[in-house]
Amino acid sequence: MPIPVLRRLLCVGVLLLPAAASWGETWPERDWASRPVAPSAALSEFETYAFPARDDGTRQGIRSDAVVVIRDGELIYERYAGPTKVSTPHLTWSMSKSLLATALGVAYGEGRFKLDEPVAQYYPAFQGHPSVKLGHLLNWASGLAWQEDYEYAPLRSSVVAMLYTRGRGDMARFVAEHPLDAVPGTRFRYSSGDSNVLAAALKQMVGAPAYADYPWQAVFQPLGITSAVWERDASGTFVGSSYAYMTARDLARVGLLMQRGGRWGQQQLLPTAWVEFNLTPFANYQADPAKPGEAVPGGHWWLNRHLAKANKPWADAPESTFAALGHWGQGLYVLPEQKLVVVRYADDRDKTYQHNEFLKRALAAFAAPEVQP
Repeated sequence: MPIPVLRRLLCVGVLLLPAAASWGETWPERDWASRPVAPSAALSEFETYAFPARDDGTRQGIRSDAVVVIRDGELIYERYAGPTKVSTPHLTWSMSKSLLATALGVAYGEGRFKLDEPVAQYYPAFQGHPSVKLGHLLNWASGLAWQEDYEYAPLRSSVVAMLYTRGRGDMARFVAEHPLDAVPGTRFRYSSGDSNVLAAALKQMVGAPAYADYPWQAVFQPLGITSAVWERDASGTFVGSSYAYMTARDLARVGLLMQRGGRWGQQQLLPTAWVEFNLTPFANYQADPAKPGEAVPGGHWWLNRHLAKANKPWADAPESTFAALGHWGQGLYVLPEQKLVVVRYADDRDKTYQHNEFLKRALAAFAAPEVQP
């Protein structure tokens, strides 16, 4: 057989192999390969913390709805509580922001925008803020005078007004009406408003006809996610800050994508430069000494990074740990060195739950001995 023909046949053969065989890795197909972790004292201690007796009357204390753990592409632990089941698309709250960043990453790889371009180029309602760039929004550094207060201060809260009252019809336009009180890119201020402006900008990036299906075509379908629901406001814009839903198993697929550097099987779904941006601390971030457990902002993901004047937020987790986080205790934790992805859905209504304590016990229970820190 001539060498060129043989070479072509070999290439075809490689393309036809499943990703797990060609890369020597396990990837979920319709469902996860399952290899449950053996019972242990460390597992018992983890469950004692994550799933204490549940008080649905007062809604106090730690109230995990679901925990799913993936190690090296395999499902090794799963438990549900309250009304949540394996098939329940759970509200992700602000983990939606990291899902939005993932969809934007695909658009970035398609050449639809650049980080240093003005937001107004893709969202005309932002023309009053010509100095705000797309990268500023992704770092929550727009400079807008925004108040991210929740149920404890509803009267002055920008986010409550956006989601529930005068801003709910067109959330991005409501955000655009806020003035600046800082130079864009110079100050971190967590803002669900920044995220919803990005969701509106995505509409022009991909075109209105494609927008309604874009998260599914760009991210969910390639990853095999079938449970996703994403609410839109009355203007048709995805509520990128808050209102995506999916099962814990499906959310774990996004974690595995990020754990493996934006690659899904043989496809580099997210450009490596985009993942690097997601996982780079915002340069002008100043840690608040009064909030030692607060994660470091990256590009719409949260990081466990040690900074010049601050220790890493989660002392017992590796510095490479990063996460998508949401209101009332939602967490998608990625620990690349341990090849772990941990999904936690919850209904925490107080501040009892601590990321570091959860991660410390998760590492003891689920990290393979040869890669434990």
